[in-house]
Amino acid sequence: MSQKLNLESGVKPVLDPDFVPAVLWNRAYREELKKSGKSEKIVIALERSGGTVSTYAASVFPHDAEHAGLNVKYVERIIKFLLWMRGGCKVTIAGSDALAKDISKIYSLSGTRSFDAKMMARIYAKDMQVVSCPLDKAPLEHEIKVSLGGNFDGCRIGFDLGGSDRKCAAVKDGEVVFTEEVPWDPYFQKDPSWHKAGINDSLKRAAAKLPRVDAIGGSSAGVYVDNKVRIASLFRGVADNDFKNHVENIFLELQKEWGNVPFTVVNDGEVTALAGAISMKDNAVLGISMGTSMAGGYVTPQGNITDWLNEIAFAPVDYRDNAPVDEWSGDGGCGVQYFSQQAVARLAPLAGIEFPAGTPFPEQLIGVQKLMSENDPRAKKIYETIGVYFAYSVAHYAEFYSIRNLLILGRVTSGAGGDLILSIAEDILKKEFPELASIKFRTPDEQSKRHGQAVTAASLPSLKK
Repeated sequence: MSQKLNLESGVKPVLDPDFVPAVLWNRAYREELKKSGKSEKIVIALERSGGTVSTYAASVFPHDAEHAGLNVKYVERIIKFLLWMRGGCKVTIAGSDALAKDISKIYSLSGTRSFDAKMMARIYAKDMQVVSCPLDKAPLEHEIKVSLGGNFDGCRIGFDLGGSDRKCAAVKDGEVVFTEEVPWDPYFQKDPSWHKAGINDSLKRAAAKLPRVDAIGGSSAGVYVDNKVRIASLFRGVADNDFKNHVENIFLELQKEWGNVPFTVVNDGEVTALAGAISMKDNAVLGISMGTSMAGGYVTPQGNITDWLNEIAFAPVDYRDNAPVDEWSGDGGCGVQYFSQQAVARLAPLAGIEFPAGTPFPEQLIGVQKLMSENDPRAKKIYETIGVYFAYSVAHYAEFYSIRNLLILGRVTSGAGGDLILSIAEDILKKEFPELASIKFRTPDEQSKRHGQAVTAASLPSLKK
């Protein structure tokens, strides 16, 4: 059989017609598998620290010369999604030794997914491995739940660290008394003390508006374990040795400097989801922030967050062979290239909008937003394209998350362009995926879009001993 699948999306992005939605490619694979009558069951298990395990059941073709290429693409992309959605330092493929062997070569330090292998090793402090076992010996799922957020008693500071600005809020007994947004450019700053001084400056500005500080909560893109920085794009310019010696414990040091008050830092996507759950008084919330990068967070149908990574900036949504490449991970088709300032900058020249060489992404976004406010048809095409991307990606996310509510924040979703993204996505979902039509799209007001994460972050720590 052919190693390629024939599929057509119902709606093609106007500026990027070669886009191959992951959800449609996977659907075509499964339909081809069903027609063949040759399916074999596998289970993918991802083990993390503390004994937690996530599992994903799938069916594949027999892993022979005829089908190996399709199998590897199907399973490798699913594993990539699961790694950055749920996390894992050990991946077990139960039911196919040959498939596991091929995948293990890809996710090795010398393989094409060496970035992912290295990052999982950094997060979980042990080398990542891919192993196999018989289907009946597949690891059993074991998930944990974490209760955070919704605490508004006392005097609190919340902060949200982005790639182009840092936001801070002062909250007193549930009342927001101060918010501020300070521009900064942390990505390529080599000195960790520069980052620490900037964060501390924002904390001091907020503290000046409060009689005292009882707790501090923060959010930022990246992976944080017990307030330790494991991966964060904000510090990508810091050398490895300086990262380990001066960045990993930066928030523990700040906590000490602030009198050891309750201090909690989590991924900004988790805060997005928590903000949605709190404001909507509902759960099963997938939060997505389209800003300097892309962030995800999730509140379960039961109202809990988990120990999952939810770093869906790295999760693939486009399966074409020559998909746009994320410069950090080196992988193509990942969410960050579709739902962030990078996406706007990538699409601008395709729309006929040219910026001077070297124009920073935030300035390009501002320029596109200004054109959109002037009803420029070129800007409109950018947002229309992102809207199509988003519709098919939400359908893909829904294969992994149980979603009742979708909360969208971030600079890219501000203004008329953001409204257009969401209206197009909702319309396509209703027409192409009627089973998902009940998902509610939620957006805060403009002030909350910009500062809501800092305010919600303030509610993370509990004052109870």
